[in-house]
Amino acid sequence: MLSHLARSLATVAFAPLLLAATLGAQKTTPTQVPEYTIEEFLATTEIFGSSFSPDNRKILVSTNQTGVYNAYAIPVGGGAPTQLTRSTTDAVFARSYFPRDERFLYESDKGGNELSHLYVRGLDGSSRDLTPGKKLKASFAGWAHDKRSFFVITNERDAKFFDVYEITTNGYKRTMLYRNDSGFDFGAISRDKRWIALVKPRTTNDSDIHLYDTRTKTLKNITAHSGNVNSSPAEFTPDGRALYFITDAGSEFAHLVQYDLASGKQTTILEPEWDVMYASFSESGKYLVAGINNDARTEIKVFEAATMQPVSLPAMPAGSITQVRFAPDDSRIALYASDSRSPRDLFVAELGKGEARRLTRALNPKIDPAHLADARVQRFASYDSLKIPGLLYIPHRASREAKTPALVMVHGGPGGQARLGYDALAQYLVNHGYVVYDINNRGSSGYGKSFYAMDDLKHGEADLGDVVASKRMLIETGVVDPDRIGIIGGSYGGYMVLAALAFKPEEFAVGVDIFGVANWLRTLESIPAWWESFREALYAELGNPVADKERLRRISPLFHAKNITKPLIVLQGANDPRVLKVESDEIVAAVRSNGTPVEYVVFPDEGHGFNKKANEMKGYKAILDFLDVHLKRHKAM
Repeated sequence: MLSHLARSLATVAFAPLLLAATLGAQKTTPTQVPEYTIEEFLATTEIFGSSFSPDNRKILVSTNQTGVYNAYAIPVGGGAPTQLTRSTTDAVFARSYFPRDERFLYESDKGGNELSHLYVRGLDGSSRDLTPGKKLKASFAGWAHDKRSFFVITNERDAKFFDVYEITTNGYKRTMLYRNDSGFDFGAISRDKRWIALVKPRTTNDSDIHLYDTRTKTLKNITAHSGNVNSSPAEFTPDGRALYFITDAGSEFAHLVQYDLASGKQTTILEPEWDVMYASFSESGKYLVAGINNDARTEIKVFEAATMQPVSLPAMPAGSITQVRFAPDDSRIALYASDSRSPRDLFVAELGKGEARRLTRALNPKIDPAHLADARVQRFASYDSLKIPGLLYIPHRASREAKTPALVMVHGGPGGQARLGYDALAQYLVNHGYVVYDINNRGSSGYGKSFYAMDDLKHGEADLGDVVASKRMLIETGVVDPDRIGIIGGSYGGYMVLAALAFKPEEFAVGVDIFGVANWLRTLESIPAWWESFREALYAELGNPVADKERLRRISPLFHAKNITKPLIVLQGANDPRVLKVESDEIVAAVRSNGTPVEYVVFPDEGHGFNKKANEMKGYKAILDFLDVHLKRHKAM
């Protein structure tokens, strides 16, 4: 539910873009482009992961080209990928090749229940569950430097806490390295296995890093502070002398700091004007890679680690580089690139040897990228003059003479962020004639920690005001019909949909709720056990279901469903551990009792989101059909 991006956001005085500039290329008459079907849109392949094989000739990834995520090996020299797993039901998320042979590790749950186990796929093609048992959650946590073992975190001992284990590559013998009885989150482990960096969250705006010494069995807080400061481990230096961590101490934005393990001295290594999202070393330690959240776009920086001198990346096609992974010998890198009209594609390059070589083409070749819409960063002044950012998509056919319906899209979180990159649902809706504004209302990450905290204990109120205020900006584009503006969102964004219809019932013509919260009391009382380390932080931001019962009841749409009179569609996963199906059952029944048109689509084999293309197609098609009836044709009704 809550984003685990760096919690650094700001209220800097952004100069708003002029709408005239945003629409400068917009014609006064519509430009017709083909309408693509949902099957055509979702024939596009999603791909992620970039683990090099021991010989550097293949890259391990996960893609959903079969309709369910599976593991594939992509040849570095080009050519067709080889499918390595063949699940037809549960998603397989590949994590890493073994360092010395082509066994690999992957994670998988059952029907989206989020109880993932860690598996090894052997050289003979067989799979083995390394974390067997019921009602546990496990994940891969990295390789030991000698490549003879790897690390796993699992809550099998206590559902509330994750312990750290080491597992040998031969025989899979397991040893506990850290027993977690204090509600810490795992961060990083040093190459000599002496130090484990742990995180203690207090609120979503405040956390500390603790170092655990496996030799002395002692624990030390290395970021003790007053006020709200968020700190999280990045990685130990290859020589084991320091920890790099990310913190917003003394700043609105998160920066990269080096902590000397012997002296405790802290040195700022990288401090851009935006949040540092992550940082990691190449295997040799020669290079340092950092990701920066630059106004909703990922910006990659590569440095010579010893001198922090920038390293030039190879020439790439237009778009943003979103990830860089070095091969074990530093000879080549794998990169992902994407933009709003092009999904993530995998490239590989030799350092200092010209252009990157493209290995995948994720976009369905039947779709012309020129027919899709560019997402442009657009800011507006909200109800209290605070500048609110977001991403604006305008259909080719829209013009002042042919005004279109519009949707305000609200991201999950509540601390998530609408980011520049390919969004299949947004492009599908825009292609079918809807303006979409993907809003980063107050409380979103990426704009400084003050901005991030502005919705704390004000959910469905302060942030909802931004969503309503964005309508004025949409109308001022001159291409949006003021009477046909709806709201759409998933997870926390789904809650915002229900809140808008319940608390501002005349503002939006329709609502599209995707896996959204209807009853905060139940949601906060039924937090999954494995979120225990984050429970108090959730309560601090959203409210305690006991102490804040009345306020949570006040902002829960279920208890105000009598106000919902505009058409609503609700999508829900039956196995969702975060937003229980009963929540959607109840809000649908309550709104239907008003005589309000409600459509309800339940996916029996999904959890909190889509892992299967067939379900995604069904859901997105249902959304468009609903909007075409209740929003696009609204004036004729």
